[in-house]
Amino acid sequence: MKKILTLFAVAGLLAFSSCSDDNNGDGDTISEVFEVSGVNFTSANSFSTLVDLNPSIYDSDVILVYRLSAVDNGRDIWKLLPDTYFFADGTRNFSYEFDFSQDDINIFMDGNDLGTVAAGFRTNQVFRIVIVPGAFSTTGKSVKPDYSDYNAVIAKYNIDDTNVKKLN
Repeated sequence: MKKILTLFAVAGLLAFSSCSDDNNGDGDTISEVFEVSGVNFTSANSFSTLVDLNPSIYDSDVILVYRLSAVDNGRDIWKLLPDTYFFADGTRNFSYEFDFSQDDINIFMDGNDLGTVAAGFRTNQVFRIVIVPGAFSTTGKSVKPDYSDYNAVIAKYNIDDTNVKKLN
């Protein structure tokens, strides 16, 4: 009888040790938020900044980038990129955009005469980068959040953004 109980105990330990606390669905990647602050867009850096990802992300992961556009009553207002600004006559002035690979994210400004864009839009910018594991986009289990709403994304993917990882 002792041998059978020991066998069950060992089998139970093996079964439980192979389980993981993975609330995010893909078994090896979790949603994360990183912050890059003090970004200056100038002609010297071609109005761009490169953010290295270490470790690299999986090729199925999705990157969302938000720019701190304002603070309202102590509450941060985040805008999803791309984000385009227009002149009063409706023509495009400039936009914030990004592209990414498994190893880095390039955040950049695009427009005709970026040197004339007000300094408040070019200097000391703050960005939040949200990594969403690819498994979330393929599960089909639930409705995707409104990606333009930073807070909805944070809530949907159970991300604790009180301890955002600073990259600079």
